[in-house]
Amino acid sequence: MAQLIVRQLEDSLAQLLKERAQRHGHSTEEEHRQILRQALTGGVSFKQALASIPAVGDDEDFTRVPQLPREINW
Repeated sequence: MAQLIVRQLEDSLAQLLKERAQRHGHSTEEEHRQILRQALTGGVSFKQALASIPAVGDDEDFTRVPQLPREINW
């Protein structure tokens, strides 16, 4: 696998990367890999997108109500 070295990175940006990695529960290197992966491959997977949808109600809140046919006026 390749290795990347990022030179002349602002200290504040490196600190933000460390903080973000801590929030996500993994290493700074893994956070860096995930950021690069997301930026270069077009974002999140379908699975991740589905997992990010908030729970907003019960199943019965989303039941389909049958519609009556419209009357046609000739």
